[in-house]
Amino acid sequence: MLRGYYSAASGMLAAQRNLNVVGNNITNSQTPGYQAQRANITSFDQELVTRLENGVYTTIGTGSQVTVVDTVNTISDESSLYETDSPFDLAIQGEGYFNVQGEGKTFLTRNGCFAADDEGYLVLEGVGRVQGENGDIQVGGSDFTVDTDGTVRNAVGTELGKLLITQPAADANVMKLDNGYFLADNAEQVENPTVRQGMYERANVDMNDEYTRLIEAQAAFKACATALSLVDQMNSKAASGIASLT
Repeated sequence: MLRGYYSAASGMLAAQRNLNVVGNNITNSQTPGYQAQRANITSFDQELVTRLENGVYTTIGTGSQVTVVDTVNTISDESSLYETDSPFDLAIQGEGYFNVQGEGKTFLTRNGCFAADDEGYLVLEGVGRVQGENGDIQVGGSDFTVDTDGTVRNAVGTELGKLLITQPAADANVMKLDNGYFLADNAEQVENPTVRQGMYERANVDMNDEYTRLIEAQAAFKACATALSLVDQMNSKAASGIASLT
C-alpha cells in the first residue's frame, strides 16, 4: 500500500509545481518582456529509497513509480511590440537581453520600460541602472535617442554610451526569477543587436493556452489527492482488520 502513497503524493507535488508555473505566467501576462515558462513533467519507473545516517545517504531499495518536474523551460519566442512613443521605452528585436545592475547583481531582462533616476541615469525602476558597454548610461532627461544598434545619443548627437545586450552562454548556469528576470554566471555579448526606441515588448503569454493548462493542472492535482485519500482509507481498513485478528 505504501507504493500507492508514493505514486499519488509525487503526482500531487508535480501538479502543484505545475500550478505554480502556470499561475506565475498568468500573473506576469502584463509584465513587459516576460517570457512564459513550462514545467516538464516526467515519471520514473521506480523511486530509489535511501537512508540518511551520519550525514551519508545509502540506497536501501526501490519504491514505487513516481512523477516529478524534471525541468522548468523558458519559452524564448519573441512577442509583439507595443508602441508608446516614450523615449524611455526600448525593445530588442532578435536575441539578447538588457543588463540591469542592482543589489550587487546583474539582471538580464527583455523588459525595456525604463526611466531616469534623480541623477539622470537610465534605470529599470525597482531593479537598478541599465548597463552600457562601459557601465551606467546617463541620459539626463527625456531628450535623447537610441540608434538601432543600441547607441545612445543626446539632443546634439553626442554619444552617451551603447547599450550592453548579452545572451547567456551555452555552458552558463542560469537562475530564473519569478518576475521574468534572469541571473547568469556567464553571458556573451550579442553582435549586431537591433534595438527599437519608443516601444516595448509584450509578454509572450497566451492567456487562452494558460487557462487551459491551469484547468488541466488543477484536475491532475485533484485526481492525485483523491487517489491518496483512497489509499489512506484502504490502509486504515487493512490495519483495522489485522488488529481484529490479534
